[in-house]
Amino acid sequence: MPRLNAPAPDAAPGGAKGVLDQVGAQFGFVPNLFATLASNPTVLDVVMTLQTTLSRVLDAKTRHTIALAVSEASGCDYCLALHSYVSSELGGMSSEEIDLARAGRSTDPKRAAVARFAQQVVDFHGQVSDADLAEVRSAGYTDPQILSIVTVAVQVLLTNFINNVNQTGIDFPDVPPIGTTR
Repeated sequence: MPRLNAPAPDAAPGGAKGVLDQVGAQFGFVPNLFATLASNPTVLDVVMTLQTTLSRVLDAKTRHTIALAVSEASGCDYCLALHSYVSSELGGMSSEEIDLARAGRSTDPKRAAVARFAQQVVDFHGQVSDADLAEVRSAGYTDPQILSIVTVAVQVLLTNFINNVNQTGIDFPDVPPIGTTR
């Protein structure tokens, strides 16, 4: 049960109503995360601005891979469900690719390095080793791209933390633990 109050979409304060309408049009409903964020239009704006801005860094499958790896590492069931849905339905990722990303792996060596690195960033609170940096660099990532990876990971952590604090009700298809049948 959610621990923070979320206004009804039609009662959202300030400019949040317009944002919720846009999100609702994209998903066909207003996901609980965005309804919760609407209680503070400034926070909603921050999250939406970060998501929009970061959609210009890295390719979509790489961003989805980071989101899945980070959400698994931080134990956010809501974000795992949301990112699994988005990765599958909008990102064209297979169930196998989604499970691998959650496990910090991929069949694509470059995305595998990103998934591992993103999980290291979370697990070690950004204090990654020289070997971690060398591994992501050897996969072909430049220092500006590594900054993008870290920034996407932190943006995902922001919503992971909000949903973990709130215990946001999952309104996307549940995802089973890694390695179980879908």
